[in-house]
Amino acid sequence: PLISDLISDSLRTTALGAAMKGAGLAVRFLPIPQPTILVGPGSSGRLGKTIAGFGHGKILIVTDSIISKLGLLDDLTDALTAGGAEYVVFDAITPDAPIPLIEAGIDFYLENACDAIVAFGGGSSMDASKAIAAAVSNPGKSLRELAGYFKGLQTPVKIYAVPTTAGTGSEVTVAAVISDPERQAKLVIVDTRLVPKMAALDPCLMTGLPPHITAATGIDALTHAIESFVGKWANPYTDDMALSAVGLIFDNLRVAYSDGKNLAARESMALAATYAGLAFTRANVGYVHAIAHQFGGKYHTPHGLANAIMLPLVLKYSLPAVTDRLALLAVRAKLGRESEGEDVLAQKFLDAVEQLNRDLGIPTFLAALKASDIPQLAEAACREAHTGYPVPRYMTQAVCEDIIRQVLPPDAAAAKKPARRRKRTD
Repeated sequence: PLISDLISDSLRTTALGAAMKGAGLAVRFLPIPQPTILVGPGSSGRLGKTIAGFGHGKILIVTDSIISKLGLLDDLTDALTAGGAEYVVFDAITPDAPIPLIEAGIDFYLENACDAIVAFGGGSSMDASKAIAAAVSNPGKSLRELAGYFKGLQTPVKIYAVPTTAGTGSEVTVAAVISDPERQAKLVIVDTRLVPKMAALDPCLMTGLPPHITAATGIDALTHAIESFVGKWANPYTDDMALSAVGLIFDNLRVAYSDGKNLAARESMALAATYAGLAFTRANVGYVHAIAHQFGGKYHTPHGLANAIMLPLVLKYSLPAVTDRLALLAVRAKLGRESEGEDVLAQKFLDAVEQLNRDLGIPTFLAALKASDIPQLAEAACREAHTGYPVPRYMTQAVCEDIIRQVLPPDAAAAKKPARRRKRTD
C-alpha cells in the first residue's frame, strides 16, 4: 500500500477509536432492550409459532448449510408454515462471515421482499443477521460505513434468534462482528437496536455439537463473563449475570463436552452464554477479546478458540488489579471458601481456568501465529482495547507482545530463543 494510504488508515483508525470510546461509554448508560427468552426442548418450534402470529410478509432465515442439511430448522419452519408465515432460507453463512457473503445475504433479503430475519446458528449466523438487518434499513451506507457505534440512522429490521452453540451470547447483545478480508480485520457494528426481539434456547439443537466446538464456545462464554466482571464498567446487574454464568459453566461445561446428549447440561450452558452476553453487552470486554479479534482477522482463528488460548495469560497479567474479583469468581465456581483469603482464592481460580482448558483439549499455543506478525498484532490489540474497553490493568505494546509471544507454536518459539554462549576452555 502507498504511504498516503497507510497514513489515511491510521488517521481513520485513531478517529474511529476516539469515537468508539465515547460511544462505548454511552452504551454503558443507555437502555438496552432485552429479548423475550424461550428456554427448553422444543423452544425453537414455540418461537416459530409466536413469530407466525406477528404478521410478517416474509421472513429470511439466516443459517449455514450444515444446519440446513441436518434438519435442525424443521421445528421452526414447520411452526412457521403451520401458522401461515412465508419464509426463505439463506444458508450460505460460513465461519467469520466476510463482507462479500453478507452483501449476498442483503441482496437475497431484498430480492425476496423480506421484512424480518431469524438468525439460526452460531455466532457467525447471528452476526451476519445483525449486519444484514442494519444494512437493509440503511441502504445509503456500506457495511464498512456502518462499523462503529450507532452509524445507522434507521432502525434495523426485526431480528429473532435461535442460537445453536452456547458461547457468543449474541442473542442478547448489541454488536455484530464481521470479517473484512481485504484488510484482514474484524469490523464491529454496535447499536442497541440490534438486540433480537425474541430468542429460543433449545438444547435439542446443541446435542450434536462436536466436543471441540463445545469446548471453544463454552470458554468463549466464560471469557465474556470474566472480562465483564473484572472490567471497570461492572455494576451489580452485570455482576449477577457474570457470576451466574461462571457458576453454570464450571458446573456443566465438562459434562456437555464429554456427554453431548445431556440436555440438562446443554440447557445450562445455553443459559450461561445468555447470562454472560447480558453482562458483557453492558460492561464490555478486555484484552482477551482485543487479541482474539486480531487472531481472527489475520489467521481466521475461531473466536472461541482464540479467547480460550489467551484467557489464562491475560488473567495472570491482570491478577494484581483484580485479585478481589477473581476471589469472588472462585467462590461462585465452588473452588474454595471465602475464609481462605483473596490471594489464595484468586490463584485457585487461575489454576482452575488452566485446568479446565486442559480438560477440554484447548491448546496452549496458536498454530498459525508467526513471530514476525506479533508487533502488528499487539499494536492493533492495544489500540482496540485502549479505545473501547474498560480494562482493569493497562498493557504497553511491549507487554502485549510478550504475552502473545507465549502462544507461539513450539517450533517457532524455540527458533526465537537465543543460542547459549559456549564457555571458553582456553
